[in-house]
Amino acid sequence: MAKIKLTRPELKRQRDALDRFERYLPMLKLKQQQLQLTLRDVAEKQREAQAAVDGAENVFRAYRAVLADIAGINVRQLAEPAEIKKSTHNVAGVIIPIFEEVVFEQASYSLFATPAWVDRALADLRQLSRLKARRDVLNRQYELLKAELTKIIQRVNLFEKIKIPQAREHIRRIRIHLGDEMTAAVGRAKIAKAKLVQTGAIDAMTTYSPGETQEAVEP
Repeated sequence: MAKIKLTRPELKRQRDALDRFERYLPMLKLKQQQLQLTLRDVAEKQREAQAAVDGAENVFRAYRAVLADIAGINVRQLAEPAEIKKSTHNVAGVIIPIFEEVVFEQASYSLFATPAWVDRALADLRQLSRLKARRDVLNRQYELLKAELTKIIQRVNLFEKIKIPQAREHIRRIRIHLGDEMTAAVGRAKIAKAKLVQTGAIDAMTTYSPGETQEAVEP
């Protein structure tokens, strides 16, 4: 147990700290719930996005062997995104990316000098790139939310298991110490009064007692 000052100012400081911890903890738990719900939703979207990528890659396999035979046209390069447009969204204080769309460079090649299936192959490959981009954004969402959830869980545990019990224990120890001090002071005052009575310094019927005016320890 950490050493603390067994004084009234420290008692107030510990009570103020306990009030802060108990006010902050429900907000942390609410944020934890929001993040957990959002993470489950993102995880489901991740699974769907990966399944879509797998399906598109199966389609692409039909073109894999013949793409190299197309002279002067780099279909793979034409299928690479020129830009991935994203927006942002705030989830429980976490800024996450939101997939919007993929922009491709304009394809320029002769329709008469290339096989008819090239257009279809390019469209399928671009769809694959689009699906991969969406999946990657979802993966990034999950990473950011997961990292924040880990921090929030650590804070909840810190407050619940350490800070709040520690503050309560400090308050208990300080109250006991202050109570003992007051009891001892009253006892000393009674002894001193009794001696004064014996010596005749004061009348035995004097009702004044220091213990009666000393401030009681707050519950």
